[in-house]
Amino acid sequence: MTRIASHRGGTLEFGDSTPAGFEATARMALEEVEFDLHPTADGAIMVHHDATLERTTDRSGAIRDLREAEVRSATIDYGAGGHPLSLQELCAIYRRSAVGFRCEIKPGPDRRPYADFVPKVVAMLAAEGMLERTVFSSFLVETQDELARATERPRLWLVSPPVLQQLGTAGTLEVAKAHGIPEIGVHVDCADEALMTAVENAGLQFGCWAAHTCAQIEKTLRLGVKVFTTDRPSLAIAIRNRWQREGRS
Repeated sequence: MTRIASHRGGTLEFGDSTPAGFEATARMALEEVEFDLHPTADGAIMVHHDATLERTTDRSGAIRDLREAEVRSATIDYGAGGHPLSLQELCAIYRRSAVGFRCEIKPGPDRRPYADFVPKVVAMLAAEGMLERTVFSSFLVETQDELARATERPRLWLVSPPVLQQLGTAGTLEVAKAHGIPEIGVHVDCADEALMTAVENAGLQFGCWAAHTCAQIEKTLRLGVKVFTTDRPSLAIAIRNRWQREGRS
């Protein structure tokens, strides 16, 4: 069965990376919650998509340059008054949930990896009892290598459309195999049967991200990808349930 991952806790339903979205996702009949992490100036690990606050909150500044209390004081747009969560708080929400973690390691505002960040994330997830329920992801191959050194947990390479176009299918698979990456995720609009077949024939797993519309969600189910992320988890669950009732998935 194709797995569903609630992207940033269901952005189009609850706002971007909000407490309400993560709490709602924890109760949903899906498999994963996707989230992004950044470090603060005083060593906290915060759950937020962007490296800076201004696009999705009422505050501004790079998270790495702010203290935890400053990041927490931001109010998330369209988020029912919610504020950014720490990784520890997210773990507390999901400890008794059946939903697993899909953790994206983000770069800083300069698009470079945060120094020594991956081991800190892995250590905190282990301390919170959530590491064995976590799959890691990143767009950066350098971060993929860091993850491989820090943990044996599954990881996937998020391949952006420009990278896929530049490298081509063969080049993308060559990079993945050279770095021991076991799974590739592409934008849903780039996915097709030929690409999926090539990835699977290379011994890798194949998934999609950004499946937000009915047509995009149905495309992932029709292809039978391993997993897809969506900003509309309730819609995705409804469509998958319908397909299962109809014997299509």
